[in-house]
Amino acid sequence: MLVGVRRIVWVLVAAAGLAAVVAPAAPFLSRYAAVPRAADGPLTVLLAGVDVDYDDSAAVWPWPAKAESYTTRTDTIMLTQVWPDGRVNVLGVQRDSWVNMPGYGWGKVNGANVHGGPEMLMRAVQDLTGVPVDAYALVSLNAIPALTDAAGGVTVDVGQAMKYDDNAGKLHIDLKPGRQRLDGEQAAGFLRFRHDNLGDIGRIARQQQFVSALGAQVRNPLNVWRLPMMVGAVDRNMKTNLTRAQVAALTGAALGGPQVRTFSVPGDFGYRGAASVWEVDRAALNALVGKEFRDPDDVRALGVAVVNTDAPDGSAGRLKARLEGLGYSNVWIVSEPRGPARTTASGAAAARVLRDVGFGTVTDQPLAAGADVTVRLGSDTPAP
Repeated sequence: MLVGVRRIVWVLVAAAGLAAVVAPAAPFLSRYAAVPRAADGPLTVLLAGVDVDYDDSAAVWPWPAKAESYTTRTDTIMLTQVWPDGRVNVLGVQRDSWVNMPGYGWGKVNGANVHGGPEMLMRAVQDLTGVPVDAYALVSLNAIPALTDAAGGVTVDVGQAMKYDDNAGKLHIDLKPGRQRLDGEQAAGFLRFRHDNLGDIGRIARQQQFVSALGAQVRNPLNVWRLPMMVGAVDRNMKTNLTRAQVAALTGAALGGPQVRTFSVPGDFGYRGAASVWEVDRAALNALVGKEFRDPDDVRALGVAVVNTDAPDGSAGRLKARLEGLGYSNVWIVSEPRGPARTTASGAAAARVLRDVGFGTVTDQPLAAGADVTVRLGSDTPAP
């Protein structure tokens, strides 16, 4: 009888301990819990850290931070591609990269979130790289210290002395060179420091160093018990449009042990007027993306020509916008003679593109010049 009671007590203690460990991740799990699965291909998520917005009308100094709205400039931008086998490719995008923001115009990419929200940021990075983006995750600056502390600190090599104080921004950095374990506040300083000759380039290198070090800790079986706390730390400081199915795919990839590789958008410092910018080397970027980030099975990277043959006026433009919203990075409109017709698509990947168009049949009609797939809209095109 006594043995049975002891077993019950041990089970209750173990259950309570498990509940305590899992509790920090409960809000995240309630929204996204799903059986981990192997995705059909890579999932590309745009990670961006947003600046703090301070209340300059407050009667105290330093000004307090406003409630996080995730509408400010993006301080850190990483295009993260996760493959089913656990490979993770991370492309650091310099925040001063000079890009064409759809619906706004040319400017620094870190302003896209201000001008058009995360959707414009996704489109800007997608147009820059040619890599279709599946989802976004905006994280506040509070996420880094919270995540680092939840992980029990992160060990990195600090390459140089870092000393900087910003009372208004409540940023105080004082790090000595050498290999060391950083707590949350120190990690935030390590990642945000840019007061050296390399500026944003050095900061991106440190961000990538931190991501690799954190990935190594996640792979360590001894740290499994910390994962719920790490998930909870990020979830409390994140805005995202990830779906339950996408989270299941990310979880499935993580089970294999993430293998992180980091890259940066190639280019050089330049000026646009009086503004210092990062001039992207487009040829070098295209070569990098083609080698490391291109999924040969992703139709969204193909060239798709859209023709209005017998559809309501404006249909070609509406389909172009819709496909681009789905992540297609190379869609254009072609003019051909109009006449009675039904919607068709031609090209080796026509059937897969038609799944996103939503209607039409595959034919062997000639392709428009330069296109991998040509969609010709006919009278069966739904009216707007």
